[in-house]
Amino acid sequence: MAFDLEVDAKGLKCPLPILRAKKALSNLVSGQVLKVVCTDKGSVRDFQAFAKQTGNELIAQADDGEVFVHYLKRR
Repeated sequence: MAFDLEVDAKGLKCPLPILRAKKALSNLVSGQVLKVVCTDKGSVRDFQAFAKQTGNELIAQADDGEVFVHYLKRR
């Protein structure tokens, strides 16, 4: 999937991946896509809630059991 900016949040626990994503999204313009890579399995639920609360669109989520990838489109 195409993206405009990537945040590597591997090894970080909640709430740090969300905080890093929030900061990165502020550097994007409306419609651009942020890719966030995490190792915290709780990030799946966290990013779903974050998207609902902020109005940013959660385009996709994927994982291989160890690494979780989230794609957010800036509102």
